[in-house]
Amino acid sequence: MNLKQNYFELFNLPVSSQVDQDDLSGRYRELQYTVHPDRFAAGTDHEQRLSLQYTTLINEAYDVLGSDLKRCIYLLELKGVEISDTEKSAVEPAFLMQQIELREALDDVSQAQNPLEELENMRNQVNSILFTLMADFTALLADESASSLKPATTVVYKMQYMTKLINEIDVQEEELLDY
Repeated sequence: MNLKQNYFELFNLPVSSQVDQDDLSGRYRELQYTVHPDRFAAGTDHEQRLSLQYTTLINEAYDVLGSDLKRCIYLLELKGVEISDTEKSAVEPAFLMQQIELREALDDVSQAQNPLEELENMRNQVNSILFTLMADFTALLADESASSLKPATTVVYKMQYMTKLINEIDVQEEELLDY
């Protein structure tokens, strides 16, 4: 195993915005089994240290490859593009307006007749948007031209907004279920 491999190489997967989650999980278990620190408890300090480094790398890679958003950010990083919070201004005003409307609707959910149903409807709407954004990102990445990197970055910024909204929906749902 090489600590300098990219995450796709580490898991022996094609570099792609799409990853089969079952395949990823299976490869993760195989890799963890081979390098888990418990297997090297009686080994040398060097072997134990390497085991810990490999385990950390595998866990980090699994976390990144298992998340659409993190995987897209990583793919851009592999192409030399850094994602920064200061450049989110590249997102068009219509999308930002949609965000405001969705957040206002989320704020009003607790007043709805059936708040859990409203949250589920909102989650479905946001997941649909995320699905479309993922398809857009995949198409831009397939282009492989330098001119597609900026629009792909903008798509990732949009995905960040939508992923944050999904997290807020989850939090509100938990709060409602705790009552």
